[in-house]
Amino acid sequence: MPIRKLPDAPPSIHLLGPTVFLVALGVGMGESYMWPRLVLLFGPEIRWLFLIGVTLQAIVLLEMSRYAMATGESIFTGAARVFKPIMWFFFTIAILIYIWPGHLSAGALAFESLSGVPWQVAAIVGMLLVGTVFTLAKVIYNLLETVLSILIGTLVVGTAIIASLVGTWADLASTLTGMFAFGYLPEEALTAAWFPVIVGSIAFAGPSGMQQMWYTLHLRDKGAGMGAHIPQLRGLRSAGEEEVMPSRGFMFDTDDPEEMAKWRGWRRWVTFDALLLFWGITMLVTISFTVLAQASARVSPNVVNLLREGEREAALNAMSDSFASVGIPALGGVFMGFIALIGLNATLGLFDSFSRGQSDMTYHFIPGAKRFRMAHLYAGFLWGVIIFGIVILLWGPADGPAAILDILAFLSTFAMGAYCVVLLLVNNRMLPKPIRPKLWTNLVIGFGAVFYLGMLFYSLIRFGVVLD
Repeated sequence: MPIRKLPDAPPSIHLLGPTVFLVALGVGMGESYMWPRLVLLFGPEIRWLFLIGVTLQAIVLLEMSRYAMATGESIFTGAARVFKPIMWFFFTIAILIYIWPGHLSAGALAFESLSGVPWQVAAIVGMLLVGTVFTLAKVIYNLLETVLSILIGTLVVGTAIIASLVGTWADLASTLTGMFAFGYLPEEALTAAWFPVIVGSIAFAGPSGMQQMWYTLHLRDKGAGMGAHIPQLRGLRSAGEEEVMPSRGFMFDTDDPEEMAKWRGWRRWVTFDALLLFWGITMLVTISFTVLAQASARVSPNVVNLLREGEREAALNAMSDSFASVGIPALGGVFMGFIALIGLNATLGLFDSFSRGQSDMTYHFIPGAKRFRMAHLYAGFLWGVIIFGIVILLWGPADGPAAILDILAFLSTFAMGAYCVVLLLVNNRMLPKPIRPKLWTNLVIGFGAVFYLGMLFYSLIRFGVVLD
């Protein structure tokens, strides 16, 4: 790679960073829907698996950022440098997993209970709205960072207020202590009906599937590290203003003490992002929803039986009822409004990230693709996934949003185990020795690969099913 100067690192302590995209994707249906369902069934002690999942993802975030900030390239390009079929594997996996409109569908279902508008109609309108916004945006990253920051702030404050109104100090205490009940797994959790759901929920403890990989593209658009030398992605309306994308990334001189000092500054900056903004906010929101779930079990004692009978949406309805029990029935609708907000929030991040990742791989590795601007490729994938989503909503699975979410979550576990392996290869083979990961970091990422893939294949071998 050509050698260029590494930009000066910003202050380590900051309010916003590209991790806002991961928070938007992470604080989604896993925290608000899938984990409360498990808490209702198995108690707050099941959350030790969430703690492992979200902590592991925070470390993965730091390792994903390593290659991206050192080169300005995405992790997909790094994978292609190791072995090009690896990149095509993720190109295919992304299509198989992320064309399903699960997050927006679940949010639309909540909106239906609030407004009476059929969830399919609300989801279709939401997708068309997201596509239009991205198409008209001048610089997509700048728009998304602003919008998602507002939505995340509203969500964090709103859920904390709701939980404080309906929960008790005992609920909060059991929620916190449940995170450290390591090894707790009731017999029912190890059945064919629920173990695959638990596997998927662990993948949904934070951003699931390939969302961590797409984070490397957001780092580049933020101008983090050597990403400052790569042009930003523009919306279709402003495609004519887009600068030519370089065919490869850049590297800084790792033998220069001044450059290495800048590098350490960038690592401190992204570490703050990972630990406080990502881990902290994700944990705060899931604590609020766990308190809500426990309160809902008191208000709706039959919710557990409904979940066991296959009523997937019973958890959301029970939490809505618990909020309304404060004494103002309309507050139940406010809760459903937050769930709808989460669905829209996650969809904004997912649609952008999917389109960004696919267009990046297409531009650099499909012959003839460079005849188009990156903005044109991005728009093609964006509207492609929207059209497919509309088709699925109108003629897809009859079980509705929850079925789509469960399938998406389980498939995400496979992608996460695979990207842990890719991280080990890229960071240890493609980077100069002075900036390669330490031994303990490699051991944690290796554990992640075994953890995700081990659970996945155990479920397949032990129960012979992906999802019941």
